Amino acid sequence: MTDRISKEHRSWNMSRIRSTDTKPEVVVRKLLHVLGYRFRLHGKVNKRLCNTGILPGKPDIVLAKYKTVIFVHGCFWHRHKECKRTTTPKTRTEFWQNKFSLNVKNDKQNLQILKALGWHVITIWECDVLSFIKEAKDLSVKKTAIAQYLQSELLPFTYDQSNPAPAKLVAENTKDYSAGK
Repeated sequence: MTDRISKEHRSWNMSRIRSTDTKPEVVVRKLLHVLGYRFRLHGKVNKRLCNTGILPGKPDIVLAKYKTVIFVHGCFWHRHKECKRTTTPKTRTEFWQNKFSLNVKNDKQNLQILKALGWHVITIWECDVLSFIKEAKDLSVKKTAIAQYLQSELLPFTYDQSNPAPAKLVAENTKDYSAGK
């Protein structure tokens, strides 16, 4: 099957495919911000957490306070199982199969490395984010399925500050040394 557009135009199209700041990634970042979480982007962390300052796999979102990373994966590039967006182009199928299998292999390897380093890893798929966008039109953002999922994943790493225990102060009777002068 021949391509319907020129090689130059195809190259231009492919150059417009972003690796960072994709729409699903921005939506998840906005949601996390609404939920009150603060984060860093693209795997950047303090060097005391990782020698190089960048975590393996360059996670899209890093919540260092919770030692949690979030990958927002595109269904096409990272091969989301049983998703309609996981298609294979009809031309150069061998090239694409190799490319996709290498992506999946790298994802698994980075996941293992991050877990070995003690990080909690959350993967959110593009199709889940797109269904969240549709769902958010009808529901409050905090009540959507993806918001509930993120909160349940991050809940073990947070503590309730709504009713803090009162601080107990210890007071002793001390002599007033200034009275003798």
